[in-house]
Amino acid sequence: MLQIRKSEDRGIADHGWLHSHHTFSFGHYQDPQHTGFGPLLVINEDRVQPAQGFGTHGHRDMEIISYVLDGALEHKDSMGTGSVLHYGDVQRMTAGTGVRHSEFNHSRSELVHFLQIWIEPNVQGIAPAYEEKHFNPESKKGQLRLIASPDGRADSVLIHQDAAIYASILNGDDQVQHQLAPGRTAYVHVIRGQLTVNDIALATGDALKVTNENLLTLDQAEAAEVLLFDLPY
Repeated sequence: MLQIRKSEDRGIADHGWLHSHHTFSFGHYQDPQHTGFGPLLVINEDRVQPAQGFGTHGHRDMEIISYVLDGALEHKDSMGTGSVLHYGDVQRMTAGTGVRHSEFNHSRSELVHFLQIWIEPNVQGIAPAYEEKHFNPESKKGQLRLIASPDGRADSVLIHQDAAIYASILNGDDQVQHQLAPGRTAYVHVIRGQLTVNDIALATGDALKVTNENLLTLDQAEAAEVLLFDLPY
């Protein structure tokens, strides 16, 4: 079964310094039909004004992944980690027993645009941890590049859940396929551009919930960048 989640149907939060689209229920946006998809609980598309950001706040027992699209995202946390992330950088923070962090737009003149993704872990009460890796555009062009996995294989970031996240940049005649094992489901989120997934047309901000399917085919793309989540039921 394939179910479209249109971009314009997402929740919107506009705080002046922050403009965000919420794929799933988050904060003041609550939709009982969209509270997550398996362990995938949050995909927030955030645009933060220059020199603004999220002040220090805490999390527990959550895998938090940031995927930067444009600009510079500055991160600081209670583990002593400090970094500035740019396009192609993927950050994973395991909140575990508890971590406090802040996220700010490092630039004083340009927006920062990024996806923040929350995945519920399959273990609780573990030590907090941080990891970041860079995935250049060439590694994603015309293929599905693994960027997060439960074992860190293929130089992906490690997440504490039986889930895998792939990123891909597709255009023109590019076609990629992804086989889903029995008992698995998938979620495809279009970051930008347009393409078809199993002949269903998707555009920027659209997504596709996938259940009871064996094979996904992504093609007919125009300057598309996508994330594909391979998830347990």
